[in-house]
Amino acid sequence: MNLAQAKIAVKTWKNNQQCVVFTNGCFDILHLGHIDYLEKAKLKGDKLIIGLNSDNSVKKLKGNQRPINSIIARSRMLAAIQFVDLVIEFDEDTPLMLIENLLPDVLVKGGDYTKQNIVGANSVLTTGGSVEVIEFTDGYSTTKLINQLKN
Repeated sequence: MNLAQAKIAVKTWKNNQQCVVFTNGCFDILHLGHIDYLEKAKLKGDKLIIGLNSDNSVKKLKGNQRPINSIIARSRMLAAIQFVDLVIEFDEDTPLMLIENLLPDVLVKGGDYTKQNIVGANSVLTTGGSVEVIEFTDGYSTTKLINQLKN
């Protein structure tokens, strides 16, 4: 969805008293760690939104060899997961603009973050929402998979 469509969806969900959860990431090579994380994120509310880094944004974060999968492939894979309700691309360095526009009830990030350094936390907290950190499933990472393939 684009931002205008996402805002309408969020408004509808909130009007129906549904709790909206937001997380973000590159999700370049989907693996079990991602699935576990997203499933745990969905348990925090009724609707799960994924802010997905654009191809340009992934390159800035991960280097010129990434992403492995294009934005189209990554967004379609994520949208096919039964507990994902909305996928929206962002091209900025962070998802702050999305978070400030959508104002989810719950903002979720992975265990490599603390609540103090999660982008958009203040925006969510000042509107009465919560910020949650979910621990990663040990042994799974896209970088690890890529390095295993190289070897």
